[in-house]
Amino acid sequence: MKVDYRAQKVCEQITIDGNIEKPVWRNATWSKRFVDMVTGDLGMYNTQSAILWNDTHLYFAFNAEEPFLEAKLTERDSIIFLENDLEIFIDGGDCYYELEVNAANTIYEVFFIWKDAYQKGGKFDTPQFDVHQRDAYTFGGDYDRTGASFWKGTNPRGIRWAFTDFDMEGLETAVKLDGTLNDHSDVDKGWSLEIAIPWESLKILANGRTIPPSNGDVWSMFLGRFQKLMLSGIEVQPHPAMALNSHGIYDTHMPSKWSKIEFAE
Repeated sequence: MKVDYRAQKVCEQITIDGNIEKPVWRNATWSKRFVDMVTGDLGMYNTQSAILWNDTHLYFAFNAEEPFLEAKLTERDSIIFLENDLEIFIDGGDCYYELEVNAANTIYEVFFIWKDAYQKGGKFDTPQFDVHQRDAYTFGGDYDRTGASFWKGTNPRGIRWAFTDFDMEGLETAVKLDGTLNDHSDVDKGWSLEIAIPWESLKILANGRTIPPSNGDVWSMFLGRFQKLMLSGIEVQPHPAMALNSHGIYDTHMPSKWSKIEFAE
């Protein structure tokens, strides 16, 4: 199996404050520059990430070049991908988790369960994932709801349930800006993001794997970025998407295309 990134284990707990100049991140292995999610060409702005872990937490860091820092959405679970954002997805086999963060540190979380795995009496038949009591919607994929793929999208596995009121317990995020937010009279350098998730909260995504991981374990994850782009006063649609690995298609919700992250002692 080709591994796209090796996440190194550390002994210390990392304080989540958005500062990626801390020694623990300086000593981490940073990814290559993100590429266009469809074509594989270098992304329009430099974006890199790093992943670390210890016995209690999984940590992510992003460094994003951004000449015009902007974030207008401040309410939790706003549709953050309508603006510039940084994103992670974590695959759990029959389910996966999505987290988006903008430069105002506003977060958007969704937990997805594939419909074919959502069975009465199964592991997802719990009050937490009761489609009658929670904010749950069916989802077919990005830009797939046209023509023959209107209902199910183009993923061979079909549709999934999307729980938009899901909150990852113990999640921490923080951003640090190198510039002025929502002020386009100057040119900014960019922003950084730190994320911490307790392994205890990730058990639902373990899919039979040990928590915390064992040396050499491989998880599938998406690390990406969406960029709001205006040309001649018109917003470009869809927004340019950058990722650690190219998908060859404009759809983030393709776990088979995500990066293979190996956990190393």
